[in-house]
Amino acid sequence: MRAGEARLLWLSFLSHFLVLASYYVIRPIRDEMAVAGGVENLPWMFTATLAAMLVANALFSALVARFSRRRFIPLAYRFFLGNLLLFFVLLRFLPTANAQLWVGRVFYVWTNVFNLFVVSVFWAFVTDVFDPRQARRLFGFISVGGTLGAIAGAATTATLVSRTGTLPLLLIAAALLELSVRCVQAFPNVTSTPVAGHVRTAAAEAPVGGGVWSGIAHDLRSPYLLGIAGYVLLYSVTSTVLYVQQAELAAKHFADPAARTAFFAQLDFAVNVVTIFGQVFLAGRALEKLGVGCTLALLPALSVVGFATFGCAPTLAVFVGFQVVRRAANFALARPAREVLFTVLSREDKYKARSFLDTFIYRAGDGLGAWSFPALGGGFGLGMAGMAWVAVPLALVWCALSVWLGREQNARQIS
Repeated sequence: MRAGEARLLWLSFLSHFLVLASYYVIRPIRDEMAVAGGVENLPWMFTATLAAMLVANALFSALVARFSRRRFIPLAYRFFLGNLLLFFVLLRFLPTANAQLWVGRVFYVWTNVFNLFVVSVFWAFVTDVFDPRQARRLFGFISVGGTLGAIAGAATTATLVSRTGTLPLLLIAAALLELSVRCVQAFPNVTSTPVAGHVRTAAAEAPVGGGVWSGIAHDLRSPYLLGIAGYVLLYSVTSTVLYVQQAELAAKHFADPAARTAFFAQLDFAVNVVTIFGQVFLAGRALEKLGVGCTLALLPALSVVGFATFGCAPTLAVFVGFQVVRRAANFALARPAREVLFTVLSREDKYKARSFLDTFIYRAGDGLGAWSFPALGGGFGLGMAGMAWVAVPLALVWCALSVWLGREQNARQIS
């Protein structure tokens, strides 16, 4: 940390803590509702999520074009906060189990939209505040705030769900989200330039402008943004293959819904404990010493090894080990490195183009992975082990793309 960065850094740290804590309080509830709604229905729920993402992106782009970041971020976050309160009322007062089952499916789709949007909006804001050189130094530390929040959220659910049930947890998540809004409102009026660092200017708080669909158009025209889209898509597809396997293994090994919810929360807790060590001791050093490209490539390289191992021994223990290490590597190394990619973009692309990449493209990968698993696993009899081997060449392509993106980011920063 250097002179003038303290307030910005700690507000970013705290805001990330609160956003991730809010999500991780409800993430195990979402995972349990996915199992309760039927593992066989996951492809349909992913497809519904994809449609919801397209609508949400259009609405968010309209907000970005019209309002300053100090206004559209609180509006977006409080919209989701209101949704949480609505779900609380529906799950509390709907009389029949069948009605609650359908509310649970809608909640699953909604949580998938909520997760990506609130995190994407946070990082878009942070990449608008810090320049590329600051990002290499500070994004690893800001990520620690999110990891601590995720640990706190997962621990809260794992501790309270058996005593209070799920409904009070929705209110806790809503309160945390409101606190994150207060952090955003406390930021000073600053923006960044690639060379000069922070510049206090009215332009920092001006509406970004542009059309509702301009972010999508920019994504399709730019090879660099298409490369980021490919990175996001390959991560999402391989993650969804693992997610479907996780749901099947949980349904097989845990009959009680509360036990499954606790298992998912404990898995999240383990991921985030490992993540924080990576963020504290590895992220900043990796970005400084290895560069953005090689740091990005560590996750797909690890995925090659993990999928091959699970393909040879498709057991719950191997799966949990692979899932914990892979997700920790994503949060500790790949996520900070990927955020650096966006620091060399225009303000409009930081909010609109990246929002489309982080949400719609990500969920498109979910849908592709969710539909391919039953098609290949069931139709061709590959099963979990066979699907793991199918993911290995995808991870190799993903690794090569990571190196290319690192070179492009460096060239844009220099120019």
